[in-house]
Amino acid sequence: MSGINQWYERIDFSDDVSLIREKYVAKWLRCNIWHVRGREFDLLIDTGMGLRPLKAEIVQLTEKPVKVISTHCHFDHIGGAHEFDCRLGHKLEAEIHRNPTMENTATTGFVRAETFKALPYDGFIAEDYFVKPAPLTGYLDEGDVIDLGNRHFQVLHLPGHSPGSIALYEKRTRLLFSGDVIYDGQLYDTVYHSDKVIYRESLNRLKTLNVGTIHAGHDASFDKQRMLELINDYLAGNKVIGDPAAWVQTQLSS
Repeated sequence: MSGINQWYERIDFSDDVSLIREKYVAKWLRCNIWHVRGREFDLLIDTGMGLRPLKAEIVQLTEKPVKVISTHCHFDHIGGAHEFDCRLGHKLEAEIHRNPTMENTATTGFVRAETFKALPYDGFIAEDYFVKPAPLTGYLDEGDVIDLGNRHFQVLHLPGHSPGSIALYEKRTRLLFSGDVIYDGQLYDTVYHSDKVIYRESLNRLKTLNVGTIHAGHDASFDKQRMLELINDYLAGNKVIGDPAAWVQTQLSS
């Protein structure tokens, strides 16, 4: 994928799905940006940290209109949303999208010089990073269907990690875009607006879903068997980020 400093990289999957990553953001922090091509329009599921222009890269991949879906409101998933005209997410997090701060986007403690393998631009200082306001232009909630013309994604409201966490599920292909509800790593349930009880309910709900492939908000994609292992591990008290500061330090030293 082209771009200044080749900041973004693209990995193509089947079913007109591509993974876009900010390759110079540390692996343990960077968000998976998913591009789904449709007949009528394309989806961009999450937008990364917004450290380099993203829209200029996307227009090289498609001539169709692009709708941005924010799976939740944390800094590593919404940083590039302001570049796009159509921005959809859950109403419970609308105020954060409208008025993002270091605190309400859960940025504090994660963005530091050591988390970047290269600078996005000359003079970049990690301490100056912030998320630009990107008010939602429409809301998504449980049961809504996103119709791309040739494929249909059902919206699942799966709170716990954050109040407005959503996932997109395509029944025909058994494909799930899960955001940070589930990914192949230590799960994060100690954000200021996390709810561990509700999170467990959301994860138990996922266990009943007829899913084949999960494209998550971080790390590699996986199948249902791996999803069940991850959920059961979390429910048993494992695979969880307890103290975020200590976890970040562990990642930096590994």
